[in-house]
Amino acid sequence: MSIEFLITTLIVVISPGAGAIYTIATGLGRGGRASLWAAVFCTLGIVPHMLTAITGLAAVLHTCALAFDIIKYLGVAYLLYMAWSTLRETGAVSVAARQDTKPLGAMAAEVMLINLLNPKLSVFFFAFLPQFVPSGTPNAVTRMLELSGVFMAMTFAVFAFYGLFAAAIRGQVMSRPAVLNWMRRSFAAAFVVLGAKLALTQR
Repeated sequence: MSIEFLITTLIVVISPGAGAIYTIATGLGRGGRASLWAAVFCTLGIVPHMLTAITGLAAVLHTCALAFDIIKYLGVAYLLYMAWSTLRETGAVSVAARQDTKPLGAMAAEVMLINLLNPKLSVFFFAFLPQFVPSGTPNAVTRMLELSGVFMAMTFAVFAFYGLFAAAIRGQVMSRPAVLNWMRRSFAAAFVVLGAKLALTQR
């Protein structure tokens, strides 16, 4: 496995995104155990995009402007909804301290929806992975699955670190209302920025 692949993957994974924000907010609001589950679900949310790329459906998404735009703007709308609900402390992402009572199924559904409505992931796998699987490579599908597995493992490791770090400073954050309000607004602003970036994404 090339060092170029590992470095590029690490850069992509550590870049802030909706999944990372969700995991950090979960760590702050619900603690370390819940943040690890968030990291697991964010990682599993990659699977549909990985399969889309491997089966060639990402090529259809990449070439069909209407399909791409429909998914893209649904994703934009959902990110803006996440921003609004974060400010109101009523939605999936909340940095208010509370007991870890959210059903795992509900958390999984929230994270999967965040990922499914992000066409950039499918396009990323379609454009990124083939660069490391040259034409004519024996067992090319197996090779792509191996690379995808490495990408998912790095995603889980980084997101778990984000979540556990957030859980570690949870007490300091929750005891300071001004900091809590600042973080809530920052998360909401981050979702708005991510929505704007997604809206400007081209095929």
